[in-house]
Amino acid sequence: MPTRCAWAGSDPLYVRYHDTEWGVPQHQDRKLFEMLVLEGAQAGLSWITILRKRAAYRKAFDRFDPRKVARYSAPDRRRLLADAGIVRNRLKIDAAIGNAKAFLEIQQEFGRFDTYIWKFTNGRPIQNRWRRMREVPANTVASDAMSQDLKRRGFKFVGSTICYAFMQATGMVNDHLTGCFRYREVR
Repeated sequence: MPTRCAWAGSDPLYVRYHDTEWGVPQHQDRKLFEMLVLEGAQAGLSWITILRKRAAYRKAFDRFDPRKVARYSAPDRRRLLADAGIVRNRLKIDAAIGNAKAFLEIQQEFGRFDTYIWKFTNGRPIQNRWRRMREVPANTVASDAMSQDLKRRGFKFVGSTICYAFMQATGMVNDHLTGCFRYREVR
């Protein structure tokens, strides 16, 4: 049995996410948009709750196509609020739609969202060397800067802690513990 980060626990969904996705550098714009929406939806909830709803989110949000989500209107909002498969929080749903619009503006300005977002780590993953979970921060100077800039550009549900979780999930930082088998693999 490989040694994993303790947060992965034993739930097969969590273990699969840890072993195959979390901490892997991500550069596909649609995937980055998906993680922004999901991290925002997770605010105040556990990540396993969001992972269990991920398939429903993909269906409800047109597989996270930001062009489609940016065009959502009142009937789409009502549809989303009635969808028991996702977190039915009006503020989070409105944020996802507004964030899609801001996402497209960044793509227009930078060519790709990837080009913009990775500037917060100088274009490469930050390689941390945490030995224990208690060493892992909830936010950093980089996540503070990302949060401030995203908010300035009109994004919602992008506080520094959410941004740091986004950075961890998309491999902008390698926060696998040094004893975890994935630490070296994603490095």
